[in-house]
Amino acid sequence: MALLLGFLLLLGLCEDTLSEELSSSGYRPDGLEFQLPPTSYQTSDSYDPGLAGFFFQIVRFFVQIVQPNAFPEDILRKIIQKKFDLSKEYDKPENVVLTLKIIYYEIGIIICAALGLLFVILMPLVGFFFCLCRCCNKCGGEMHQRQKKSGPFLKKYFTISLLVICVFIIGIIYGFAANHYMRTNVEETRKLSESNFNDLRTLLNVVPGQIDYILDQFTLPKEKAFDDLDNINLLVGGSIYERLKPKVLPVLKDIKDLAEDMKTNRDTLVRMNTVLTDMKQSSAQLRTSLRDVKTNMEQTLMDPQCSSPAAAPTCDSIRKSLSVLDGSANFDHLPSLDGHITQLDGLLQTDLSGLVQKANESLSNIPEEVQNQTRDFISEFKKTLNSLQSDVKNISTKIPIQKTLSNFVRYINDSEDYILQYLPTMEECDSYRWLVCLVICCLLTLILIFYLLGLLCGTLGYDQKATPTRRGCVSNTGGLLLMVGVGLSFFFSWIIMTIVVLTFVTGGNMEKLVCEPYRNKKLFQVLDTPYLLNEDWKYYLSGLVFNKPDINLTFEQVYSDCKENKGLYATLKLDHIYNVSEQLNITKHTGDINSNLENMNIRIEDIELLDKTGMKTLMDLRSSGIDDIDYAAYLNATERSPTRVNLISFANNLRRKNQLPSGNLKTSLKSHTDTLTNIQENQVVPLQNSMNAMHQQMKGLQYRTSGLKVRVSTTIFFLNSTQDFLTSQLSEVVVEESKQFGNKIISYFERYLQWVEMAITQQFAACRPVATALDSAVNVFLCSYIVDPLNLFWFGVGKATILLLPAVIFAVKLAKYFRRMYSEDVYEDEPVNKVQSKPRAQTVPRVQTVPMVQTVPMTNMRHANTRSRVEQGTQTI
Repeated sequence: MALLLGFLLLLGLCEDTLSEELSSSGYRPDGLEFQLPPTSYQTSDSYDPGLAGFFFQIVRFFVQIVQPNAFPEDILRKIIQKKFDLSKEYDKPENVVLTLKIIYYEIGIIICAALGLLFVILMPLVGFFFCLCRCCNKCGGEMHQRQKKSGPFLKKYFTISLLVICVFIIGIIYGFAANHYMRTNVEETRKLSESNFNDLRTLLNVVPGQIDYILDQFTLPKEKAFDDLDNINLLVGGSIYERLKPKVLPVLKDIKDLAEDMKTNRDTLVRMNTVLTDMKQSSAQLRTSLRDVKTNMEQTLMDPQCSSPAAAPTCDSIRKSLSVLDGSANFDHLPSLDGHITQLDGLLQTDLSGLVQKANESLSNIPEEVQNQTRDFISEFKKTLNSLQSDVKNISTKIPIQKTLSNFVRYINDSEDYILQYLPTMEECDSYRWLVCLVICCLLTLILIFYLLGLLCGTLGYDQKATPTRRGCVSNTGGLLLMVGVGLSFFFSWIIMTIVVLTFVTGGNMEKLVCEPYRNKKLFQVLDTPYLLNEDWKYYLSGLVFNKPDINLTFEQVYSDCKENKGLYATLKLDHIYNVSEQLNITKHTGDINSNLENMNIRIEDIELLDKTGMKTLMDLRSSGIDDIDYAAYLNATERSPTRVNLISFANNLRRKNQLPSGNLKTSLKSHTDTLTNIQENQVVPLQNSMNAMHQQMKGLQYRTSGLKVRVSTTIFFLNSTQDFLTSQLSEVVVEESKQFGNKIISYFERYLQWVEMAITQQFAACRPVATALDSAVNVFLCSYIVDPLNLFWFGVGKATILLLPAVIFAVKLAKYFRRMYSEDVYEDEPVNKVQSKPRAQTVPRVQTVPMVQTVPMTNMRHANTRSRVEQGTQTI
């Protein structure tokens, strides 16, 4: 048995599967629970980007709007299968169709990229021609501002518009945040990779410990079995006793009750017979005493004094009342109870209570008898279990797990060394990237600062009363700062937009083609396409791992199972290679234990509830006739009064009537009265008490013996029935309880084997660190550390760069209202038709004048500027 179980565990621990058998014994052990100790890992199985996650979601939503098409599974499959190669036969219809599908899928990104490239091309050209135009005093380059009525409104409109645009450009903070986020997380990459590799090493290192732990748990069922074997007297003998008790004890109790009642009845009969004898004597004496008193009183009433008229009525009355002085109690007709007492004395010669006690002792000694009979068996069985435990513990030395684990550890160490080798290079490249992105964000920030300073200086230094040529230095500085911002925008915006386009195309496609399908597992579904990665293999992963490509083992299923922390057996479906369920068949591997337990050979000698003498006593008791006693006669005789009248009352009445004159008659009557009182107290009262006692005892005896024949017959019937049960089925009860005990012992090892199966198939070598490592590489490092901040970077920088275009327009327009002009508009009145003066006086005709606008240089306008607006009005020539 030990070799069988050892071979079973060896195979089970070398392979894994998922299937839990029901206990063949049908017994569910309580208090026997197994659980592999939990393994703690350094890397969290989930990643939380914190507050940045909200902005990442905004960018993903934008990307979804730009690229709303579903994941191109068919296109990707054809590309992986190398069925799409534009370098060869690009004009084939299928390649053309596939190209159109790719363009259709990328149409949103292509359009956005085209607009960005258009911005890159046009922005420097527009800036170049804008500069040339301004150099030619065009496009706002002329330092002259024409005054219009809408001038103040336009200034306010341009100011507010530029301010609003600057507020939106402040979104460049997204770029700073994304740049810092990527920089910080890339620096954490080393720690992330180390924690994942440590977790993988922990997974491999914990496997031998789990094997030892599983084997060591054999001690628990063994100790439970030892405890049960040590308490076999209670578990087997006690169970047998408990099964027999409901049938045997009631019968023994009835017999014991009959024996006690028989003894009680005998004692009662003896007392009743004694009382009956006393009653007969007392009643005879009472009748004699009353007869004597009556005779004496009759003689007294014959006294001559009773003939006198005064005494005659009293004497006659007393004479008539003497008829009640007869004794009514006569027990001579009641038979003696000596015959029944003699019969019970004969029955009591048999000690039924002793026989019942002997039967109870035989029943109570069953646990001790079981203990004595199984002492040798328990010793041998314990030796077997100890030997089995030694064989189980030696299994771990036979499993070549260390060599396999060493290979995996070596592979993990090589992978870690490879990654750590290139991490410094990656960090160095990231430093350059961080610097470039920082310069870009700083350039945009510098442009924004120029715009904001220009707005600040221009607004604070602007004087509504000052003419364009007389504007202050602060206002002029504001206009210059705005133009500096415009120049920087033309000079750097196209460079920034180039970087935005490149990062947008890269980050957008990475999000849609890698990160999003990885999160929804569509990427695994593509990789699980039959015959995709290998034209000869239906399922690539099973062909790679087991060289059996027909096993339905997919990337998605393996990843999901590892994510749920299932064991490698269930994850890799190792049941196709080795089925633990068949090898962990409970019946096959516990048969020897069951056979040994069935050979305990517990034998309980037949229990005799009552011997032949006791049985004869019960039968004699049934025919004893105690229940046939004429209880009615005894009860009727004892329930009456001993006298017809209460002698005390009779004497008192006699005293009231004795109103005779003093003399012999009165004295004699008084003497008779005292005699009656004495008889009542000394004879009637004791007799009455004896009668009452006799009456109560007779009623009790009648109650106990009522239905005695039926009761004894019923007891004999159940006694015979129980004795037949013990004779015919006691051995079956012993076998059943022995088998139940054996099933309980087996159930411990069945539960252990079931747990071994469950642990191997579900918990042993749980592969969550593998899924966590893959998540760390793709979802955390690639998507969360790089793609998400990269997308947030181009989103913030691109938005700010696009807003530079309207900002340039409004800044150029607004600068005219802040800068000091070289010339300004002046209003003068000139005649329409000039009239030459004549030497002689003549009437000058009235002519109509119109205002005339003249541009006056700033050097010739010193005096004109001092004139009031009225003096600059219309003049009549």
